[in-house]
Amino acid sequence: MDAAHKDLELVAVTKRYGATTAVDAISHKFRSGGYACLLGPSGCGKSSTLRMIAGHESVTEGAVLLGGSDVSRLPPAKRGTAMMFQNYALFPHLSVADNVAFSLKMRGVDKAARLKSAGEMLELVDLSALSDRLPDQLSGGQQQRVALARALITRPEVLLLDEPLSALDPFLRIRMRGELRNLQQELGISFIHVTHGQDEALALADEIVVMNNAVIEQAGAARDVFNAPKTAFVAQFIGGHNVVALPEGHFAIRTDAVGIAQAGTGTLQGNILGVEYQGAHVSVSARIAGDQEISAMIPEGAFFANPFNPGDQVGLIWDKNNLHKLTA
Repeated sequence: MDAAHKDLELVAVTKRYGATTAVDAISHKFRSGGYACLLGPSGCGKSSTLRMIAGHESVTEGAVLLGGSDVSRLPPAKRGTAMMFQNYALFPHLSVADNVAFSLKMRGVDKAARLKSAGEMLELVDLSALSDRLPDQLSGGQQQRVALARALITRPEVLLLDEPLSALDPFLRIRMRGELRNLQQELGISFIHVTHGQDEALALADEIVVMNNAVIEQAGAARDVFNAPKTAFVAQFIGGHNVVALPEGHFAIRTDAVGIAQAGTGTLQGNILGVEYQGAHVSVSARIAGDQEISAMIPEGAFFANPFNPGDQVGLIWDKNNLHKLTA
């Protein structure tokens, strides 16, 4: 697909529903040709943001810019974006090929040309052999690929994905993550993917935009957001971190940077709350002074060489260089 790279930018974009502000004056420039995930809890504004980019929700204030042009008042079909919906929204009475070709039919493209384009898209998502089937004759993963092909047939500059993996079982979800990532790299167009799954965002995204309470809490490269969270919310929501209140302020420390030792040693003293075997690691939670809870991810071999049980008094150890100061 030879779509030109066009920057997508949100400028003070706001969405209000009556007295409720769902998205509050957010500004962000997405990396052209990258894979971005809007990540956050339910109700944070991420899906409303995606739908405003797509044109399925009106912008109350602000602008959506694509290639420097304000597209926020254009209908969805005129924006240069395409959206893949959470429930796939396939027409049950149309074949796979006709589902994929539907938007071209609405544009008045003749049947031979639109079916040729549909065939190319189905080849791209490895479904050529199923072009004559109806949607209910397909598995969940196959239906998802049909929905992807249908979104891509318009040759968008930006593909928008609204929790596209949420309907799949865990095994298929992991497989489809890889397929989405490979497809994005092959096409070279911008993907913007809404999810509340931290693992999904880290696995897929070049760029993570963390939203909370209608605003962007932090945005940046996936690894930077994970390793250097700016706020307690980001540290806790992105996962894999503890937030610790110390005399010098609040800090984040990764769970795999915390060790467990005999009581009386270590940086802080605590009481084991729970032990959970997770295969290669054992997750240990402990309560420390001030009713704070700390988690440690201990390699399986190290834990069972010196195991602890709920109720045990222990010392918690870490290198102070692994503490990351939080701004809020």
